[in-house]
Amino acid sequence: MTKMQHSRPISGASQASGSKEVIKIRGWVERLGHELDEMMKRVSALVRQESPTSHSDAVNAARETVAKWAEELGARVTRHARGGSRGVLEARFGTPKDERRPVLLLGHLDTVWPVGMLARMPWRVADGWAYGPGVLDMKAGVVMALTAMKLVREVDTDRPVVLLLSGDEETGSHDSRELIEEVAKECRAAFVLEPAQGPQGAYKTARKGVGQFRLEIRGVPSHSGVDFGAGHSAVRELAWQIEQISALTDLDRGTTLNVGVVGGGTQSNVVAAEAWADIDLRVTTVAEAEMITRRLQALETRDAQCTLRLAGGLNRPPMERTEGTAKLFAHAKALAAQLGFALEEAATGGGSDGNFTSALGVPTLDGMGAIGVGAHAENESIRIDSLPSRTALLAAMIATTV
Repeated sequence: MTKMQHSRPISGASQASGSKEVIKIRGWVERLGHELDEMMKRVSALVRQESPTSHSDAVNAARETVAKWAEELGARVTRHARGGSRGVLEARFGTPKDERRPVLLLGHLDTVWPVGMLARMPWRVADGWAYGPGVLDMKAGVVMALTAMKLVREVDTDRPVVLLLSGDEETGSHDSRELIEEVAKECRAAFVLEPAQGPQGAYKTARKGVGQFRLEIRGVPSHSGVDFGAGHSAVRELAWQIEQISALTDLDRGTTLNVGVVGGGTQSNVVAAEAWADIDLRVTTVAEAEMITRRLQALETRDAQCTLRLAGGLNRPPMERTEGTAKLFAHAKALAAQLGFALEEAATGGGSDGNFTSALGVPTLDGMGAIGVGAHAENESIRIDSLPSRTALLAAMIATTV
């Protein structure tokens, strides 16, 4: 594609600064329909490369597969290893001298499925659906991003785009968060390649923040038969504390606290000296997160002979529906209408790396990956016929976001 081709006005999408190529997004859908088999070969290859977060070598093998594909498209690839051996793949497209702020394509290569899960839920295609561990969350989204970049580069080779894929998203992005935030600060917008919401494939404009806490109780042990009165049960104290924590749930405000895992004691004939509980917090706003955190930190024991300790905090800040995100969605909705379908928006209780970018003030759209069902479940699958239109929409968003 020569530079002289940047002289025509955009048709079928809003005009992007610095690019005047005709973007015929309906033509893109038709073309991707013809190239669908090639897309599915890549999805299959990536799914077959199992990559659980806990298996660094497997995650890095998936990273190398995607790095090769990105380099074939002319990307400048960097492999990061911050805080651990599960590295982050950074692929930069476009000309470094281009003064436009980049668009960030954000995703992850790790899955929740252990190595060997393919034997139990093998890659297969049936009745228009493709199945396999990680196919929806979110290996199809990775292939969609690379395919979209192929289209974008044909109309604007200079446009700066950063594809950033982490290897520890499923366990909280503890190693990759710093780099994600560092790169996001230089970007105009962040497009998150997580699965779309529901059967209609809604884009996600809001996500709840996620907090993880551990409450530990220390009591006074004693023999439950010989000297019961001398003991002060950590288990009993924990049971009371669980009720205080659960009472902080407010469904009208979208705030939930779930005590999901508990433990304590040694034997039934010993008044328990220790007990603990793991708490999951979900909130819709930063202000709510701060308030609930203060309430948890203010917990006091009912039994004065027991002591408590609270550890943890907010792992992912809420992705709130900001003005910038709302504008991005309105633009995506208009482009989708040109493709012949109505794009919906949704909020979800789950977190993603988009929570980090949004909290920095970067306009963020999430759920821009595949449509499917069964994320983290054994029926995990994608609807194959949705890939052309959804990938064309992603490409149009990349090409026209200014």
